[in-house]
Amino acid sequence: MFSYDTLKKILFKFEPETAHHIAEFGLKALGNCRIAKAYMEKKNYISNTKLTQDVFGVKFENPVGLAAGFDKNATMIKAMKSLGFGFTEIGTMTPRPQDGNPKPRMFRYPEQKSVQNAMGFNNLGAHTVLKNLKKVYPFSIPIGANIGKNKTTPEEYALSDYKTLINKFKDSCDYLVINISSPNTPNLRDLQNEKFITELFVMAKELTSKPILLKIAPDMEAQVAIDLCKCAVNAGADGIIATNTTIDYNLVPNCQNFGGLSGACLTQKSGNLFKELARELFGKTILISVGGISNGAQAYERIKNGATLVQAYSGLIFEGPSMVRKINEEILELLQNDGFENIKDAIGANLKEK
Repeated sequence: MFSYDTLKKILFKFEPETAHHIAEFGLKALGNCRIAKAYMEKKNYISNTKLTQDVFGVKFENPVGLAAGFDKNATMIKAMKSLGFGFTEIGTMTPRPQDGNPKPRMFRYPEQKSVQNAMGFNNLGAHTVLKNLKKVYPFSIPIGANIGKNKTTPEEYALSDYKTLINKFKDSCDYLVINISSPNTPNLRDLQNEKFITELFVMAKELTSKPILLKIAPDMEAQVAIDLCKCAVNAGADGIIATNTTIDYNLVPNCQNFGGLSGACLTQKSGNLFKELARELFGKTILISVGGISNGAQAYERIKNGATLVQAYSGLIFEGPSMVRKINEEILELLQNDGFENIKDAIGANLKEK
């Protein structure tokens, strides 16, 4: 059998961004090949009533989704169910096409099972991405649209970029995500302040009834993050996604001094901040946890700490296409061990015990 370990050895001989393009080519081909797609779905996709939830009025058959950043241009959606994902998030998209930052801008750290990226919202722009998205939406699994401002848009005009994007994508996705937490667009994280977040979500809720979530960075103090998230929820946010990549370069020896780190190095940092957020926000909004999740135990811990859904991306690079199936199988086993009939009973279980 041709194992992922063998494929990984080949892919890892290529520069990371080139390897990503190879993977994109393969997944686009998979998505367009009915027989291969059906075979992979049967092998990897877990549909079990114990994992099924209704979130935002949308059916999620399993709780593991693909995080934003992998499918920036909505070209791989048709293959996501074949990889086992219960939902997928495209983007980050900007109003105008954007090349992103100078190369090289993506780095692998195999020993730490971690990745560093300084991509800078490289994407084909809202118009082209929307055309790609409309070819598949509505899809058999929920699709989220992750949106961000253009690098050249001054901070004082950032609201206008988000308004444009919400109007563009609101009718062609199941939920929207406001990204102001990427470290790779200059001054973007400066928008993580209560004034801008309030203005943004008040405006957003006037534009659409579609669920809109805020994605936050892992690098702020817990209380600051809690206050910002409370502010977003009070202004109309339907949920919080925690967290984006980190600029804590102490987590990986000899890493670059720019871009955001993700993967196993982020597991503890992201998990700790999520735990703090959930103590304050669980039951008040939908919480989605992302950051260093690559196995069922990690996903289940986030669920018990208050996550309705979880997301993964970097783990896929190191674990391969069977990762999501294994996560869902492990979650089912852990639910049974804890005596829970349904995932809904496990969500926030660690908080309910106190």
